[in-house]
Amino acid sequence: MSSDILCLGEPMLEFNQQPDGNYLPGHGGDTSNAAIAAARQGASVGYITHIGADTFGNSFMDLWAEEGVDTSLVRQVRSAHTGIYFVTHSEAGHEFSYFRAGSASSEMGPDDLPTQSLESAKILHVSGISQAISEAASDTVFEAIRVVRQAGGKVSYDTNLRLKLWPLERARAIIHAAMRQCDIALPGMEDATLLTGLEDPEAIVDFYLELGAGIVALTLGSKGTLVATPSMTELVPVKRVDAVDATAAGDTFDGAFLSRIVAGDDPVKAAFYANGAAALTTLGYGAVAPMPRKEAVEEFLAQSL
Repeated sequence: MSSDILCLGEPMLEFNQQPDGNYLPGHGGDTSNAAIAAARQGASVGYITHIGADTFGNSFMDLWAEEGVDTSLVRQVRSAHTGIYFVTHSEAGHEFSYFRAGSASSEMGPDDLPTQSLESAKILHVSGISQAISEAASDTVFEAIRVVRQAGGKVSYDTNLRLKLWPLERARAIIHAAMRQCDIALPGMEDATLLTGLEDPEAIVDFYLELGAGIVALTLGSKGTLVATPSMTELVPVKRVDAVDATAAGDTFDGAFLSRIVAGDDPVKAAFYANGAAALTTLGYGAVAPMPRKEAVEEFLAQSL
């Protein structure tokens, strides 16, 4: 099966803290979240990863099948486990605690890539986390980028900086190197400030354009998204909502944005749509459960006009 969008990275089982102190089990992992978000908008999406041949891995296979994400490129292995993480909440926001060392995804190497499928993809979506989990994973992402671009496809990259996974200097070097080979840059403001040393949003989008991206969508939280190409820059607003959990809001933005780019929208129109999808996903707890489907996003955006 050939998918328009292929996502590569590490899925993780999620345990999200609820107001009563209990933890709600769910599914997470940034590129897996983005794949599901794109599929819920009607895009043709596949996922590339290794997961454990364990209960958690089986639950992901079931989830992706239910969500319409192609799993033919997912390999379950008995030699390593599926990663997990916990989300806790406080007045300062949400915090992640990871248990992913030695996970199946972190042991995936360049030779494990499905080259033929990558060559037929319209967009490959990867992230800083995809590269941070191990040196092998970092090399795998670079090779996937090379294959896709050589075949004429596009590469989407979300910085998704996690300093618990690697030091800032290494993250900066690897992420900038990857961004020089990407077509669609999807940084968040907080990440971008640390990675570039810049604080002005327009300077940041110019930085990523100069690295080589044709489209930059810098997410600014409640302020919206600053979208730029070599010929334009525009701030795309987002409707305010009473958010309860921002987990996977950025991933939802990514998946929704890419789904609209594949559908033929220009970057500004795609960002307007993706802002709406991301806002809606903050209304519930967890990464996947609150992600809206296309009909809900369209209704929400129609009400906000």
